[in-house]
Amino acid sequence: MDDENPTPLSSEQSTLSSSEKSMHSFLYLHPSKNPTVSLVSPVLDSNNYLSWNRSFVITLSPKNKLEFILDSYPCSQNDDPTFAASSRCNNMVVSWLVHSVSVPIRQSIIWMDVAFDIWNDLKVRYSQGDFSRIFDLQLEDSSLSEGDMSVTEYFTNLRIIWDELEISDLTLFVLVL
Repeated sequence: MDDENPTPLSSEQSTLSSSEKSMHSFLYLHPSKNPTVSLVSPVLDSNNYLSWNRSFVITLSPKNKLEFILDSYPCSQNDDPTFAASSRCNNMVVSWLVHSVSVPIRQSIIWMDVAFDIWNDLKVRYSQGDFSRIFDLQLEDSSLSEGDMSVTEYFTNLRIIWDELEISDLTLFVLVL
């Protein structure tokens, strides 16, 4: 870069202070972040992987920590200047994962150290069980009747089934790839 012709900063970059820039980094952890909370409700059990997965991703996104479950950030080495921050953030995401699953599942992941590995382990183990959930949803869709429900309640129940079926189809397609 030439001192006489510096690369222009975007308007967002030029208006952010260095502390604000660090706050937008996925390696930033706000002091109020609590590692012992469950980020989603209900927690993962053997029957709700797809909805749990979606809820966890939606919750993790504004915390700017998706890189740790999507493996888009390579693990730092001890000599990397970002190692300490990377390790802290990974440990926070690991803790959130551990506290967002049922107790029996928790026992199977408690000794795993890398958030990405836990995420993939859960995907491999529990996304397969959703074939039965898809069958149940299809059965529920075909047998749902308005009965005593208002039209709005009936349509809302149908919409919930259709949305979950659509997400299930897309997720299963991605999992096969």
